[in-house]
Amino acid sequence: MGIVAGLDSSPDFTRIVVCDTDTGAVLKQGYAPHPLESSEGGGRPVDVDPQAWLLSLGEAAGGGLLEGVQAIGVSAQQNALVALDQHGNTVRPALVGNDRRAQVAAVDLVDGLGSREAWAQAVGCVPQAALPVTKLRWLARTEPEAAQRVAALMQAPDWLVWQLLGRPARRTTDRGGASGTGYWSAATGTYRPDLVELALGHQAMLPEVIGPAEAAGTTPEGLLISAGTGETMAAAFGLGVQQGDAVVSLGASGSVMAVHHEALADAGGMITSLADATGMHLPVVHTLNAVRVLRGTAEMLGTADLEELSALAMKSTPGAHGLVFLPYLEGEKTPNLPHAAGTLTGLRRESMKPEHLARAAFEGMLCGLGDALDVLRGRGVEVRRVFLLGAAAELPAVQAVAPMMFGTQVVVPQPADYAAIGAARQAAWALTGRLPLWQGAAAQVFEPGDELAVGQAVRQQYATVREQSHPGAFAPPAS
Repeated sequence: MGIVAGLDSSPDFTRIVVCDTDTGAVLKQGYAPHPLESSEGGGRPVDVDPQAWLLSLGEAAGGGLLEGVQAIGVSAQQNALVALDQHGNTVRPALVGNDRRAQVAAVDLVDGLGSREAWAQAVGCVPQAALPVTKLRWLARTEPEAAQRVAALMQAPDWLVWQLLGRPARRTTDRGGASGTGYWSAATGTYRPDLVELALGHQAMLPEVIGPAEAAGTTPEGLLISAGTGETMAAAFGLGVQQGDAVVSLGASGSVMAVHHEALADAGGMITSLADATGMHLPVVHTLNAVRVLRGTAEMLGTADLEELSALAMKSTPGAHGLVFLPYLEGEKTPNLPHAAGTLTGLRRESMKPEHLARAAFEGMLCGLGDALDVLRGRGVEVRRVFLLGAAAELPAVQAVAPMMFGTQVVVPQPADYAAIGAARQAAWALTGRLPLWQGAAAQVFEPGDELAVGQAVRQQYATVREQSHPGAFAPPAS
């Protein structure tokens, strides 16, 4: 039928894929880094001029990449708050990422509404530093003059769609993007303007939430622009995850999300209730400790890299000769133990070998993520298979241990630009009016097989140590 494009504007770069509308085959690609300066300390900046996103978009689309394209979908980083004045101009640089400056503001908002439970019931999430609603409170408290000039609020994908359409009077977003703001409820499908006022001190115009198959508009040149969505939702759509699928993402910290038929309010705040890019829901559970556990263990053992640590772990056996590693190195979010430290138990003379500690690190990391997966299972979320993402998913020790720890089939997709592919799939949906049945991601598949019972025993040993060290960590919150 034709070709469509998907662009992913991540925190660091813009990537564009051009796909066949019928099959999803990637025909062409473009890439450009954002022209950003590092923040103090060399990390990512937390204040970013959105024009940087447009500049890298233009560079990535150079060389006639978009010639013949009929529709474009936009995926972009989540939690980026773009505050506009009454003329549609930014009142200050966008507030992006996990902005630690807003941590006190998160506490203020929880107190302002009365409790964590009140927030979870209202919008399916509890304020934390990354959420746009929390950044609004920080803005009101820290830059009151700028806050007073805020007339409209957008996020990165909304702002990019609006720019591509020539800044029309109508501003739109999608369910996925709206669900990550802290002032829109996935359960009710409505905004909570009172929470905007609680955070900012006054009302602001919010973008219209349109359906997943709707178009945001058409450019003067006739190019269709689809609704757009956040990176998490676009990546899930690009992977082709469906109900019964969970996605475990291995970064320095970890996340577990699954497609579900309803929003999940969680009084304890462990579940963030997001919407996906298809009309379903995407409950997410975060852990603070994932690959940082492996990197810390590699440094302690003096191994050159994670590949060497993996090879060392494979010399051990399930259960790591009795070593159990609770990997709460940075505190933990799931369970909620912000001031905890890591724990290593089961030391005996025969277990004090590098390969057993390496194995315990992999098992501890994946048991922690298994705990997060069980939070969703405990709320009725069906998990038939787990997609495992991140560079660490390629490690043989992860691939050997994960199926037995998760108790289900594990799928490791080949590396690809899944967020950009998901954006292109959304564009094809808006263009044709039919949900594109593109071929799923090419992947390796691992089954728990005969190791399932062994994995359950390791999980039980881990749970016993966790309960001894942190009694009641997973106890339900008091009503």
